This record gives sequence, C-alpha cells and structure tokens, in this order.
Amino acid sequence: MKTTDPQIVLGTMDFGTRVDPERAFAILDAFVAGGGVWLDTANCYSFWADPSGIGGASERVIGAWLRARPGARDSVRIATKVRQNPLVAHSWPESAEGLSALAVRAGTEESLGRMGVDHVDLLWAHAEDRSVPLEETVGVFGELVAKGVALRVGAANHAAWRVERARSLAREQRVEPWTALQLRHSLVQPRPLTPLAEAGHRMLASEDLDLARSEGLAVWSYSSLIWGSYERADKPLPQTYDHSGTTRVLAVLEEVARELSVTRNQVVLAWLMRLGIDPIVGVSQVTQIEQALEARRVRLSDDHMARFAEAR
Repeated sequence: MKTTDPQIVLGTMDFGTRVDPERAFAILDAFVAGGGVWLDTANCYSFWADPSGIGGASERVIGAWLRARPGARDSVRIATKVRQNPLVAHSWPESAEGLSALAVRAGTEESLGRMGVDHVDLLWAHAEDRSVPLEETVGVFGELVAKGVALRVGAANHAAWRVERARSLAREQRVEPWTALQLRHSLVQPRPLTPLAEAGHRMLASEDLDLARSEGLAVWSYSSLIWGSYERADKPLPQTYDHSGTTRVLAVLEEVARELSVTRNQVVLAWLMRLGIDPIVGVSQVTQIEQALEARRVRLSDDHMARFAEAR
C-alpha cells in the first residue's frame, strides 16, 4: 500500500440534495480549517435524491464553494468518478453513461465544468463496465492523465483481478495505471455471502488489501461509519450485519472507546487508518466532520488491534 499517512476524506455525496449549499459550505470550511485535504465526489451524485433524476449537484456545490473561496483550490484535492451518471433522467441503470472512451471523456469534461477546475487530482472508474473492452477504458484514463486532466486514476468497486489486469494493460499501452482502490469497508462486516441492499456496492476483500500492499496502491473506504449506526440508536445496523461477530466487535468497540475517552466513530476511523486505509466520511453537520477529524489523534495499540481481530 502507499507509504503516506492515511487521511480522513470528506464524502460530499449529499451536497446539493440532502445537504443544502449553505450547510455544505460550512462543512467544507470546517474540513479545511481542521487540516482536511481530500474531497470525494462523483458526477452521478446524487441522481436518486435529485428531482432532476440526474447527477451533478454535488460537483456544482463544490464549484460554487471554490468560486466563493479564492485560493481554496490550492488547499484541497478533488477526487471524482465517472460511470454511473444517467444520460436519461430517472433511468438508471439503463442509461448509465458507462466506461467507453467517449463516455469517460465527456463525463470528465462535464465534471470539470461543474466544478470550474482544469483538472482533478484523482479520477475514479466508479464501477466495472464489462460491456466495454478493458483496453479501451484503460486507454482513455491514461489519455486523461497524459493531458493533465487527471493527475491520478483509480478503480472503485472493481474486482481485484480486474484491477491487476487493467494495470497490466496500462503497462502494455505505456499509459498511467490505476493506483488507487475504493471499496466499502468498516469495522463490522456483513454475514458472508449475503447480498447487500445497496446497488453497486462492493465490499473490500482480503485480496484487495493483498494487491494494494504488494503493488503500493492507495485504498479508500466508503460507508466507513455505516450511516451513523455505531452511535445512533435511530440508525440500526442493516439486517445483514446481524450475527455473532458483530456482537463481539461492538462489545470490544465500546470497551476501547471508553478506555481512550473517545467516540465509537473515532475508534472505527482510527482502526481503518491503522490498516493504512483512507476512510471517506459523509456528514450533514459541521460538528460531525470536526469529530471525525479528531480521529487522527486516536492511537490504537497493537493490543487494541489484536482484540478487534479476535472479535471479528
């Protein structure tokens, strides 16, 4: 995996839909003031919550914030994704843009326009598109890096073997390879082999970490705090997490949080970072991102990690 220290990434999925621009601006301001750097968005965010039925709201809010904060672009790094934005309103996945060269070029250009920037620091392939030859997708991502439109490229929700195949194709084409993975991961895990309710989500697996560690890839996790379920009684864990391993892990989590005088969420984020993972945190309040950033100061010992490993 990468050698730089893991960071808290601000997930901006709900900006412009469930989180109004004024609150989003306050969250972005607090994130930067607290030393946060990476913003994670996607061109499809959040078509399912937008009356228009099409994505782009999150990127437009980020663009408006950048325009309202001269110099802010120099203090943040922006990651966005292409693949899932519907080309026809309220028609997903049927009209999802996909990962053809034409779609990736067009999607990226539109993202840059919405945010008012000339490049993104990391461009993700949001999910696999097996209707398009992998060679074509790899080639267009490499092309965008060569043009300076994206500084790095990565794969979200891809099987490890597809990532490695893509990296091999990139070497053959002499273009920039995917150097980052984004997958769903948290301290508690769903029951094995049970389908997730959330369409398109792919869980981090041991082979993903194995690939990342052997190849020096960055790993980002989404749904890191499972929508507040670690701390909020009104947000119970999804049914697929109902098993004995969860009970054991939550008991250890409560003990460790009490020992360190921190919140359960902060322990979860510290645990992810201890594994070398950059956790994405989506928030709707300034206090939530301030508390999340405090997780960088939580130090989990080898004993803490061993207790979690045994419980899991």
